Amino acid sequence: MKLLITGGAGFIGSNFIRYWLKKYPEDIIINLDKLTYAGNLDNLKEIENSSNYSFVQGDICDEKLLDKLIPSVDTVVHLAAESHVDRSILNSFDFVKTNVEGTRSLLDACLRHKVSRFHHVSTDEVFGSLSLEDNPFSETSPYDPRSPYSASKAGSDHLVRSYFHTHGLPITISNCSNNFGPYQHPEKLIPRFISNLLLNKKVPVYGQGLNIRDWLHVSDHVKGIEAVLNKGKLGETYCLGGNSEKNNLELTKNILTLMNKSEDYIEYVDDRLGHDFRYAISCEKASKELFWQAKISFIDALLDTINWYKENRSWWEKLKI
Repeated sequence: MKLLITGGAGFIGSNFIRYWLKKYPEDIIINLDKLTYAGNLDNLKEIENSSNYSFVQGDICDEKLLDKLIPSVDTVVHLAAESHVDRSILNSFDFVKTNVEGTRSLLDACLRHKVSRFHHVSTDEVFGSLSLEDNPFSETSPYDPRSPYSASKAGSDHLVRSYFHTHGLPITISNCSNNFGPYQHPEKLIPRFISNLLLNKKVPVYGQGLNIRDWLHVSDHVKGIEAVLNKGKLGETYCLGGNSEKNNLELTKNILTLMNKSEDYIEYVDDRLGHDFRYAISCEKASKELFWQAKISFIDALLDTINWYKENRSWWEKLKI
């Protein structure tokens, strides 16, 4: 099989590519990435000279480029996205352009060239915010995005689904919870806190730290994408979560404990605008239909992540904001 991975130099994309080529060494991967600040070819150094891997720097909005690449592939795994909520609050332009218009460009190219499979990777943030009493999000949850980032991802989800219903394009969608693990940009919460502590700096906690997220290690996530590609039904959506709900203060204290730091390193800062209170996600459908569930315990995954950042300072220090 020959795959085009968009955003393959990013956090999830690079983890997916390394995993896929290790498990399916006969397959061929083309990595299309614009190399914005979040794309980093250092993420793929170990496979950059592999005969079945190639990198193309380019924009998913570039339809001429897509017309050159897509005719030669069987499957497109679409991971390219602007993904940081805080940046979307400051300026939403790039989020709408990449996440909505870029997805449309990809869909049209896949339709023109009759691609065998288009898989779209999305987020649980499209469903909005939950209270403590609410049931977790599922594939049937109504969309209620509350930030420019989540609104742009919701728009792309709807476009992907519409191309299945209108044009018969063979698509699947996955909505995942908060990812963490190796090669995640230090602007994100967990690597930011780990890298701050390694530099003996305090960690900024929004508000009182009571907002809740479900955490999914990236290695479990890429196996979930694999399960959707191999077993998922066309036109269907699958929710992929880690079954590890933590409020931000609890998460922070876990990191402090594992890094032998005191709670004096916590610095409470003004809350994010429109900060969603809780995300939680049900993986019942993925478990029943795909036989997938997250396998790594949260603390083991967190310790593995901490150790990776300890051992790879040269990777993150040049990215540190």
